[in-house]
Amino acid sequence: MSESQEKIIEILRIINEYDKPVGARVVSKELISRGYDLGERTIRYHMQILDEKGFTKKVGYSGRKLTNYGKLQLKNGLIYDHVDFVFSKFEEMIYQTDFDYETKKGNLVVNVSSVTLKDSELNKKEKNPIETMRSVFSSGLHISPYIGLKTRNIENSDSKEYLIRTICGTTIDGIFLKKGIPSLPIYGGLIKVKNYVPQRFTELISYKKTSITPINAFIADGMTSVLDVIETGNGVIPANFRVIPKDSLEKTKAILGDLNKIGIDGVISIGEGGEKVLGINVNESMAGIAIIAGITPLCTLKELDYPIEMKISDEMASFENLKPAHNVLRKRKNSTNNNSKKLQKNSILKPSAKEKELKVSFLLSKAWNLIQNVDFDVETCEGKLITNLSYVDRSDLEESIEIMKKSYKLSKRYLSPYYKIVEPEKGTEYYENNKVGIATICSLSSDGVLINKGIMSTPKYGGLLEIGKNPFFTELISYDGSSIDPHEIFIFKNMTYVLNKSNHDENYLNNPDYNFDINGSKKILASIKEVPFIARDKTKEILDRMEKIKLPIFKIGKPRELVYNAKVDRYNFGFVTGSGLNQIAAIKESGIDVNIKAVQGTIEIDEMELL
Repeated sequence: MSESQEKIIEILRIINEYDKPVGARVVSKELISRGYDLGERTIRYHMQILDEKGFTKKVGYSGRKLTNYGKLQLKNGLIYDHVDFVFSKFEEMIYQTDFDYETKKGNLVVNVSSVTLKDSELNKKEKNPIETMRSVFSSGLHISPYIGLKTRNIENSDSKEYLIRTICGTTIDGIFLKKGIPSLPIYGGLIKVKNYVPQRFTELISYKKTSITPINAFIADGMTSVLDVIETGNGVIPANFRVIPKDSLEKTKAILGDLNKIGIDGVISIGEGGEKVLGINVNESMAGIAIIAGITPLCTLKELDYPIEMKISDEMASFENLKPAHNVLRKRKNSTNNNSKKLQKNSILKPSAKEKELKVSFLLSKAWNLIQNVDFDVETCEGKLITNLSYVDRSDLEESIEIMKKSYKLSKRYLSPYYKIVEPEKGTEYYENNKVGIATICSLSSDGVLINKGIMSTPKYGGLLEIGKNPFFTELISYDGSSIDPHEIFIFKNMTYVLNKSNHDENYLNNPDYNFDINGSKKILASIKEVPFIARDKTKEILDRMEKIKLPIFKIGKPRELVYNAKVDRYNFGFVTGSGLNQIAAIKESGIDVNIKAVQGTIEIDEMELL
C-alpha cells in the first residue's frame, strides 16, 4: 500500500473520530500530531478525492463527514494496518486515563454494551436479564460494580434499548502508568474455573496480532459460562493478562489495595517475578497479572441468547457519572428489587491454582509438529495431509453432507471437495452422545507439502475473506499469537457467509446518495502464508499442482505485494489458501449444531471421499 493511500486512510480515521463535520484545518492539525506533515492545500486535494470516491460528503461550509461507504472502507481498507491499530488503540486509552483513586475523580476506560429487551423479557421470572446481571455484580465477577446506564424506548415497539458502560481492565493499566509503572497488556483469553478456583487460561489471543480485540473474539456462542461459575463454581470466564516489571510489584500491590477500597478490582491472580500465572510463562524480570474482563457481567446475556453487542475499551468516561449497579439496574421503573442480593465487596472466586504443570499451548507450536507428519506428494497424489475433525449428531449427518455438497457446488474455486466420515472412539464423549466426525483437509497441509520440498512456508494469519470482484480480508488473527485456530473464532461468532449472501454490509451501505452494489458478497475462511521470495518460482510450481487436484490456492503474491490487503514480511511473498472449515461453517450457518475442531491430525488422502 502506497504512502498516499495510508494518508487517505488516516484522513478517514480522523473524520470518523469527530461527531461533527471536519474541515482541512482540523485534519491538518491531527495529521501533524500523527507524524504526517501535510499542508491544508494538499489535504483539500485528498479530501476532494475522497468525495469523488464516495467515501466522504461535504456538509455546507462546515467540512466533511464519512458516508456509510467510507465507514466500510475504513473498516476493511487496510486490514494489516488494523491489526496494528487495535493495540495502538489500547495504548491510546491507557495514556488518556487520568482517574485519581484518592479523589475518585477523572476519566477511565469503559466498555460500551447495547442490548434491546422486550417488556415480556423484562418481566420474566426465570432468566430475567436484569436480575441475571445483578446476580453477576453480586457475585463479584467484575472489575467494578460502578456502571453507566442509559435506556430509550424503541418507537412502535414494546422494547427498550439498554446502553451499559462497564469499567474496562485497561483502566488499571492506565492507573499504573500514571504512577510510573509500565503495564503491558499481552493477551486476552478464557480462564477455566473449577470449584470456584481459577485453574488456567485455556485460550489466548495476543493483543498485538489480531484485527479483533481478543476479549471480543471470545464473546461467542458457547465460549463463556459465567452463569455456571456463579451457580456451580465451574465454568469459563473471560480475562486479560498483562506484565509489569518485578521491581514494581510491591508498589503495584499497594495501588491494587487502594483501588479495591473504592470498588475497582477484578484481579484473579498476580505472580511474583518470573512466576508462571495461570499457565502463562513470564520472563524472570517481569511479573504477571490476570484481571477479569470488564464485560463479564454482560457475557451472561449472551449466554442466555439475548441480542447484545459489546465494544471493548470503546471510550473514556468520568467516574463521577458511574453508579452502583444495584442502584440503576431495575426491571421496571420504581421497582426496588428488595429481594435481590446486595453487591458484595469480594469475588466468589478463590485464590488461583499454582500447579507448575499447568501451561497454555499456542496453535503454531502444535501445528509445526503436525506439519512434520505431512508426506503428501503432489506428483503421485499420495500421502498424508493435516485434517480438521468436527462432530455433528448422527441424525444430522446426512443433511450435513448435503449442505457440504451444496456449498462446494456454489464455490468450487474456494472450497476443497475432500472429506471423510470418522466414527468416534468407544468411551469418548462423542461416542456416548451419538456424534459422528467429519474430517476435512486443513490449510496447514500446504505448509507441510512445501517444507517437504525444502521450502520454508510459515502460517501467518487465519482470516475472513470477502470474495467478489476484488477479494479482501476483513479480519485477521495471527497463528503465532493464538491458542485457538482463528477460523474457529470466526465460525463461533457467526461471521462467515459461505452459503448465504451477507446482507450486513448491504444494510450498512443503505445510502440514498450512493449506489454501491455488493450483492452476492460472501465471507469465507482463508489463510495467508509467507515464503522467502527466492523460492517463489518453485513454490508457484508446487502450488499450481495442488490447485489442479482441488486443493484451493486463491492467490500467489509477489515480493512486497499486499495479498488481498494482507501484508507479509518485506523480503517474503504471501500466498492464500482456503480453509477446510468452510464446509463446516456452512453446516453451522444452516442451523445444525456442530462441534468444531481444527488441526486435529493427519489422514491419507486416498481414504477421503469427494463431494
